[in-house]
Amino acid sequence: MVIPRLSRGTLDDLARPALPVFPEKVIQFGGGNFMRAFVDWQLQQMNERGLFEGSAVIVQAISEETNPAFAEQDRLFTVLLNGIEDGKAIDSAEVVSSVSRLVNPYDDYEAYLALANDDRLSFIVSNTTEAGIAHAPEDRPDDKPPGGFPSKLTALLHRRYALGKPGFTVIPCELIDRNGEKLLEIVKRYAVDWKLGEDFMRWLDEENTFCCSLVDRIVPGFPKGREQEMQRRFGYLDELTVTAEPYLLWVIEGPERLKDELPLARAGLNVIVTSDMTPYRQRKVHLLNGPHTAMVPLGLLAGLETVEDVMNDEAFSSFIRSLIEQELIPSLDQPEEELRQYAQTVLDRFRNPSIRHELRSIALNSVSKFRARLLPVLLRHARRRGELPPRLTLAFAALLHSYRGGLAFRRDEAAVMDAFDRAGSEPETFTANILSERTLWGTDLNEVPGLAARLDAHIRELEKSGARSLLHQLI
Repeated sequence: MVIPRLSRGTLDDLARPALPVFPEKVIQFGGGNFMRAFVDWQLQQMNERGLFEGSAVIVQAISEETNPAFAEQDRLFTVLLNGIEDGKAIDSAEVVSSVSRLVNPYDDYEAYLALANDDRLSFIVSNTTEAGIAHAPEDRPDDKPPGGFPSKLTALLHRRYALGKPGFTVIPCELIDRNGEKLLEIVKRYAVDWKLGEDFMRWLDEENTFCCSLVDRIVPGFPKGREQEMQRRFGYLDELTVTAEPYLLWVIEGPERLKDELPLARAGLNVIVTSDMTPYRQRKVHLLNGPHTAMVPLGLLAGLETVEDVMNDEAFSSFIRSLIEQELIPSLDQPEEELRQYAQTVLDRFRNPSIRHELRSIALNSVSKFRARLLPVLLRHARRRGELPPRLTLAFAALLHSYRGGLAFRRDEAAVMDAFDRAGSEPETFTANILSERTLWGTDLNEVPGLAARLDAHIRELEKSGARSLLHQLI
């Protein structure tokens, strides 16, 4: 039996309800697994309740070949939710139709800039990884397109301004502190570099709203190993299927009007519009993303493959729990009981047997993730207590060791790879060299008392005996 590919025609043949086509209201930078299972899935929930009636146009953020499945499947994809919610097992599948089209500025830059013409497009969302919100001085206004996300956004905003149209509400989803403010800062920097004028600068401030936001949903991506099961269940082949946990949180620091303009909460979604997202961000970044980042290099060095593998391993699960309880929770100035309750929720989510969250996928851009999620805790702990946090220091050593060796799971920005290559591989000099790379850490970490020596000792032990041996010594 030939299994047809998911498309609108396939759904018609399977006697599925017709999927409506809504006008474009959202410009979305990035069409990866997370954005499709987070933003696009939420748009779908609003549309189904008649609250938004809008779709997203995806802008390809990097110069990779476009996945042909987007066109072949009419921009449709299936979102699988697997896990426990309110004590009930969830195993649902939904075809999401909230993506209208994909624009590739590398193939057709004018089509990208033409998005500025449509007044109905009023929201911009993005997820270009933590490394995506950065200034690249080599990006120029006559590039077609400029290389980075902020420079592409600057070009689009300037076209919108030149047309005399109102601005956008911009909600970046990259997991960096004050993401909206930093994105606006970089856009303004390009405006100065490119000599776009004071009027444009005023228009940026007066006609646009850049919101800081926090996102939370574990999205492992395509359900590898379950392809035949999914085909039998759906009756079609979907190469864009994405798996996610039921839990979702989106905290948006922005004006009250967003509750009406983007009525996510009215659709029953766990979305909070607030004037201060700080406590939400600190809790999530340090207690969920932090343990994720800490477990990856150690787990991969020990031959583990998934988050579930880590949590089912006695030594590793003990390491993660004690990391949270003894080093991460004490670093947060929030009610301890609330933090412990949230941490237990995180551990339960990590153990979700329905979610295959591969450590290699989490490993992408691990250096910037460590800097954002764990390095501030390590430095704060050392400053307050006069000693290095042992578990965070071990996780840091494992990260440096895995990048130093150029192992297969090292996946990062070219500039990061170059910095590690410059640091060399000789044990006598590597640690001091890499800690001195201010572009990686924001400071010279050789100035932290005892850090270089401790890391160097851990790296030598990892090389000699392996991650599991060193973990057992720590426990």
